[in-house]
Amino acid sequence: MAGLNDSINGYRAHAAAWWSARTEQEQRMLSIGGAVLAIGLVWSVLVEPAMTGREKLQKQLPQMNQQMAELQALAGEAAQLAAQPAVQPQPLNKDAVAAQLQASGLTTQNLAVTGDYIKVEFKGVPFAGLVAWLDAIRREQRVRVQEGQVTQQGPAGQVDANLTLRQESGVQ
Repeated sequence: MAGLNDSINGYRAHAAAWWSARTEQEQRMLSIGGAVLAIGLVWSVLVEPAMTGREKLQKQLPQMNQQMAELQALAGEAAQLAAQPAVQPQPLNKDAVAAQLQASGLTTQNLAVTGDYIKVEFKGVPFAGLVAWLDAIRREQRVRVQEGQVTQQGPAGQVDANLTLRQESGVQ
């Protein structure tokens, strides 16, 4: 510790000797230059970034307030929807399922509807149409594939499928 104090005192003595070797005019100019340098450093490190950040936040604040209001409205709407009881799908019947299949452009070899279950057999139907029908019936009637077998047949995109579907009674 004593060595460090001696070093510091040596530097101080050297700086004081250097300072006293300058004329009064040089000392004044160096003091002014040092003050300008210190002010520039304080400005560029502390003041300017704070002012720039403040301006940026002031510009973003209205947009952030609008986004917050939208999020609060969406949260309120979500809470209202969560409080509502789930809408139960209509019970399955063969005619309704056949109408959905016909609307999707799908023809079946065999279609049986028993309670919550649908057993359907397809021959040579477009795979994309089958998937679109399954997605639609899943969303509208809460029907899920219980068991399925799909094999490619004939031209590309044509499939044979045997599916057993079940209507879920709970919330999706």
